[in-house]
Amino acid sequence: MDDMEQIYQAHARTVYKFLLSQCHDADLAEELTQETFCQAVRSIDRFKGDCKVSVWLCQIAKHLWYQHLRRRRPEEPLPEDGLPVPSAEEDTLARQGHLDLLRRIHSLPPNTREVVYLRAFGGLSFREIGDVLGRTETWARVTFYRGKETLRKGDESHEEHS
Repeated sequence: MDDMEQIYQAHARTVYKFLLSQCHDADLAEELTQETFCQAVRSIDRFKGDCKVSVWLCQIAKHLWYQHLRRRRPEEPLPEDGLPVPSAEEDTLARQGHLDLLRRIHSLPPNTREVVYLRAFGGLSFREIGDVLGRTETWARVTFYRGKETLRKGDESHEEHS
């Protein structure tokens, strides 16, 4: 069991950040991280060593995230007490801008999109992204830069047409 403790210490933060980038909910990311390691213990005999442990763990985490999405019911979060609530107009404009950005990120090539999500929403370092995706830190850095430039150019063309 010491080996699993070492694996947990070495990879829990990466798995958590990966899940946080997917679900944007710290509590859920923590819960799914714990479940990821429970699943890993149960299925350790199926790990063949043909990829890094972090990649294997993030594959388990992604599978658990998809299971969660299939099970959940849409719930509307309530505004926190004491925080200012934006007007309907402000909320609509903010959501529209956020949705527009997410649409543009989603239109990026799959590898670029995943790197942008992990970096921007998950807060993973380029080393961690490379580790999770089975690539190098340099590849992750270059891929993120190219994705960011594509999004920036999209902003410029969007402003020209406005």
